[in-house]
Amino acid sequence: MEVLKVGMTNRGFEIIEFDDRYGVACHLQKSSLATEDAIWFGCDEPDPRVLVPGKGWQPAVMPPEWLTNTCMHLTQEQVRSLLPYLVKFVETGELL
Repeated sequence: MEVLKVGMTNRGFEIIEFDDRYGVACHLQKSSLATEDAIWFGCDEPDPRVLVPGKGWQPAVMPPEWLTNTCMHLTQEQVRSLLPYLVKFVETGELL
C-alpha cells in the first residue's frame, strides 16, 4: 500500500502527499480558489523528456523562463464526473 502523508500547506490548505507507481512525488491539495471549491491533483515537479535516437528518452533541459503546470485544477463537479470511473477501476481494474 502507498504511504500517504496528510497535512496542511504553509498557507493552511489541506494536502495529501504520496508517490506514484514510479516513485514520482505527487499531491492532492485543496485549492485557494475563492469563487468555488476546487482541488489541485498531480505531480510536484515536471519531468520533461526528449526521445534521442539510439539513447531512448533522455531528460530535456527546459529554458529557465518556461513554466510547466503538472497538476489538474478540478472543481467538485469535475471530480463528481470522474468518480464513477475511479470507483470502477478500484473494484475491477477497468475504467468502463
